[in-house]
Amino acid sequence: MPSLGTYAIRWRYAKIIITMELILLQDVEKLGFKDEIVKVKNGYGRNFLIPCGHAVLATDSARKILAENLRQRAKKENKVIEDANKLAESINGLIVKITAKTIEGGKQLFGSITSNHLADELEKLGHTVDRKFVKLNNIKTIGSYDAEVRLHREVKASIVVEVVAQ
Repeated sequence: MPSLGTYAIRWRYAKIIITMELILLQDVEKLGFKDEIVKVKNGYGRNFLIPCGHAVLATDSARKILAENLRQRAKKENKVIEDANKLAESINGLIVKITAKTIEGGKQLFGSITSNHLADELEKLGHTVDRKFVKLNNIKTIGSYDAEVRLHREVKASIVVEVVAQ
């Protein structure tokens, strides 16, 4: 018969992963959009999402309230999607030129081009876009790059970014 110490060692390494369902109150990057029901680990939900006000527990009553709110909001959502589609048509395929300082005689940039720079250039062209929804890798050399702008959870537009030496 094994000693009690052996059982304690075996149980110490056992992992029990418990998840919980939450209703998101706002968009959370890489997790979901507002008013979605998502499953997350207990620690992430109780220690971050709920205290920061990003989510609430998905109880039966909260689900019923969410369903009613979504029903009422469906008509308003169609107009928002139409506006986002119009903006996407005007932005899609747009070529944005950004000038930047370069290191002496090379293609290497002094610094990098980020989504903030692209959002500023789009604003100068008359298109207001939130910088959080611009997906662009850090650009560190001169050239042409593709960027993606998320205007709505269902509407995306692609933009060509040309980086030119100053």
